Amino acid sequence: MQAKFILLFILSLFFINCSQNNQIAPATKDALLISYVNPMIGTDGTGHTFPGATLPFGMMQLSPDTRVDGSWEGCSGYHYSDDYIYGFSHTHLSGTGVSDYGDVLLMPSNVIEFNNGFDGKKGYRKPFSHENETASTGYYSVVLDSINVNVELTVSYRSGIHKYQFPDAENQFLILDLEHRDMLLDHKIQQIDDVSVSGYRFSKAWAEDQRLFYYITFSHPIENITYQIENAQSQKNYKFESSKAAIKFNNPNNEPVLMKIGISAVDENGAKNNLLSEIGNKTFEQVKTEAEAIWEQQLEKIIIETPNDDYKTVFYTAMYHAMIAPNIYQDVDGRYRGMDLEIHQTNDFDYYTVFSLWDTYRAAHPLYTIIEQERTKDFIQTFLAKYDEGGIMPIWDLAGNYTGCMIGYHAVPVIADAYLKGIDGFDSDKALEAMQHSAMQDHLGLESYKKFGFIPLEEESESVSKTLEYAYDDWTIAMMAKDMGRNDIYESFLKRAQNYKNVFDPETQFMCARFRNTWFSPFDPYEVNSNYTEANAWQYSLYTPQDFSGLMKLMGGKEKLEKHLDELFTAEAETSGRHQVDITGLIGQYAHGNEPSHHMAYIYNFVNKPHKTQERVRQILTEQYQNHPDGISGNEDCGQMSAWYIFSSLGFYPVTPGSNQYIIGAPLFDKATINLENGKTFTILAENNSPENRYIASVKLNGKSHPKSYINHDDIVNGGTLIFTMTNQPTNWGTSDEAIPVSEILEHLIIPSPFIKSGDVAFKDDTEVVLECAEKDATIFFRINDKDFEPYHAPINISEDTQLTVYSEKNGVKSAEVGTKFYKMDSDLSIELGTAYANQYNGGGPNALIDGLRGTKDFRTGAWQGYQDTDLIATLNRGGKKPLNSVSINFLVDQRSWIFYPTEVSLYISENGKDFTLKDTKTFNAEVPISQTEIANIKFNLDSQPVQYLKIIAKNFGDLPDWHLGAPFNGKAWLFADEIVLK
Repeated sequence: MQAKFILLFILSLFFINCSQNNQIAPATKDALLISYVNPMIGTDGTGHTFPGATLPFGMMQLSPDTRVDGSWEGCSGYHYSDDYIYGFSHTHLSGTGVSDYGDVLLMPSNVIEFNNGFDGKKGYRKPFSHENETASTGYYSVVLDSINVNVELTVSYRSGIHKYQFPDAENQFLILDLEHRDMLLDHKIQQIDDVSVSGYRFSKAWAEDQRLFYYITFSHPIENITYQIENAQSQKNYKFESSKAAIKFNNPNNEPVLMKIGISAVDENGAKNNLLSEIGNKTFEQVKTEAEAIWEQQLEKIIIETPNDDYKTVFYTAMYHAMIAPNIYQDVDGRYRGMDLEIHQTNDFDYYTVFSLWDTYRAAHPLYTIIEQERTKDFIQTFLAKYDEGGIMPIWDLAGNYTGCMIGYHAVPVIADAYLKGIDGFDSDKALEAMQHSAMQDHLGLESYKKFGFIPLEEESESVSKTLEYAYDDWTIAMMAKDMGRNDIYESFLKRAQNYKNVFDPETQFMCARFRNTWFSPFDPYEVNSNYTEANAWQYSLYTPQDFSGLMKLMGGKEKLEKHLDELFTAEAETSGRHQVDITGLIGQYAHGNEPSHHMAYIYNFVNKPHKTQERVRQILTEQYQNHPDGISGNEDCGQMSAWYIFSSLGFYPVTPGSNQYIIGAPLFDKATINLENGKTFTILAENNSPENRYIASVKLNGKSHPKSYINHDDIVNGGTLIFTMTNQPTNWGTSDEAIPVSEILEHLIIPSPFIKSGDVAFKDDTEVVLECAEKDATIFFRINDKDFEPYHAPINISEDTQLTVYSEKNGVKSAEVGTKFYKMDSDLSIELGTAYANQYNGGGPNALIDGLRGTKDFRTGAWQGYQDTDLIATLNRGGKKPLNSVSINFLVDQRSWIFYPTEVSLYISENGKDFTLKDTKTFNAEVPISQTEIANIKFNLDSQPVQYLKIIAKNFGDLPDWHLGAPFNGKAWLFADEIVLK
């Protein structure tokens, strides 16, 4: 009996000890978390953030504007390097690469002035200094130095307050400018009574038809309003003609003047109702205090402990930036403007806009599946509403508009990731329908993608990136369909998920563009060109998060993939080809400032080398994010850059949303606690943590040894503890095959289609064609014109115009059939180029101008030959004197892309190839702005004159004109030419 009691006592001690091991006190805050937010981070360099006041996911972003144009650096309306403030507008984008918003500019003044001063003349803009500027959560203030006016701003969700303290009671004016920034489509300024004005602003920029209504009340009566009518001033605004007004206040005691404003996308009553419901009679301080309380509650979703205050500031500013967008786009009464620009009503969910999905599906939305589960449901219901209203789910929507920006259909992985994590509250059958609908379109290369399993370069620009991103999106459709028991959909989209295999070049070991079923050449992995989206081959060739095992097989094993990763991070940190402003934060060719690279450091875990992930993640965390205005290494991109930091600093990252796995990196903080919406907590503890101790010695999950280099979503949302023991040397933790994450597709395997390894698609006498397939043991079949298919065993000789069709087969599985038209050129005709074309726009090589293939209006599809800041000089030899009726050549203009017509095109002829005589010159007024894309055919008549040698010289436009957006960057024009036709 006594022995039993002793045994029970020992067992109780054991269980108590285990319980204590599982119970770690949650992280606690040592001060208000809002005190660690620095909204100035990202306002300098390429961060593109704004410093003004907003609430989490709020409609209003009340912030200063230091830019009036759509310049790239000023996409948010503010840049830290600027010296002038033009005013304070109510909508801003956070961290985007395209500018828009800046609605309803208000600016205090001591005179009536309607010119903004951007032209260097007298205007209402005012100088300011950062010493007199303060930015915090829900609050912004600045002193306008030249008129000594103190400005303070604060907000609610759809409304805000300006507070101006003038230096004296005389001449207190408010400038209201509806023309600020974007092209104005329609407008209205109406005085309602002696303390309020109302109206609307419809504008066109990135969003083609943005509609915003406003309602403003003032703390002091309006003495009078002066309107700008054309270039004159008037006290009357007949038919609301004026888009600018100067409002003078009656304020004899020089009290602070407050402007309370509500905005709406629905109507003026909506704006008024939003203002009265949210702010009403509240004081400035009350609204500010409420804003701070809301932000504090939001930031408390994750508590960190670290002795490094800069780390705290960077982390909580990242939390802040990750919660600015998407933005609520619905009035307090449930009304909103849909993608059909009609008014809709719902009280079942909150409706949002500003989904930067190409960026945010990678980490921001996975973060929301942990800390914003209820809001994630609303996001998905918003996608489905937009599907009903506009006919398709958004890719990048803005204010009721499809912008047509970026690639993929990334609402799809957001839905699948949430669904597979158990987030419900939406119609999953309808969601799957909408997801398939997005994937079955015929635009943006999808028609070719569905037919061939890849996108040919000649069919669509950015073909490699689109093929890779579509394939990942398709995998998430397959995973959701499988879970729902829809095996037919699962099989179809799992096959599509393997289409990345069709753009893998086994010789270069990179993902490459197929041009007429050959590989784009000459190939340079450093070259930024139109085959990739804001990237080069280095930065996209590892984008197979759904099937790293398949990628390893193509490469030749784990060692090859590891070697590729090593070379990626140690390569020369320079790119060639097109200058791409988005490619920043380079570590070798890893570009942390742009999203395609964001998963790469974590791939080392998949090849049994987690210590290399730990090294690189710690390097990126501490080098690419800093507590100063230029503290984000690339565009913030609506929270994605910050979400990467949040995840990675906690110690894990969602490499493959939809897999429910988070790949372990290395925690930055001593302790962190995620406070979940279900009331549970997940606490991460890093023992022996220090800058030197960046390696993991061991891990415990809920008190048990955890040898795996990944955790699952349920491990987090069910609550618990994750304990890292850190050390200063790499260890064997997480290195066994049983411990590594696996990303693989094992069934319904496809066979990639064969490609032309060598052979000229345009040739003179004949060409020898060699075929190959990335699946080495697949059988290749080919067909010449309409003959039967036959197995390929040896090179094929082609000597006439020919249609070659090929496919591959293995174990009864066939690839898609791919056809290539071979052209026989005039064997007597040759061309010599006197100037160098850009390789990224080589058109197929030196013979591109005489190969019989013509470019379309999309300059990026491979047929055009491009010359930047360089004339085109082409000399043709016809092999003897022959009658010539005419010579023609095509030129492209796409001024938005810096492509201009030549200023002149001249034709010269010669008998000996040395001494040329001018035959004719055609001139262009190339500086005239042209909004659309055009192709001009320049033709010279020779009336059957015998000619052997002729030379065409086309003069490049040179420096971009002053009106062009590229002019401030000292931009140089491109000249794009194609097909010289001799008749």
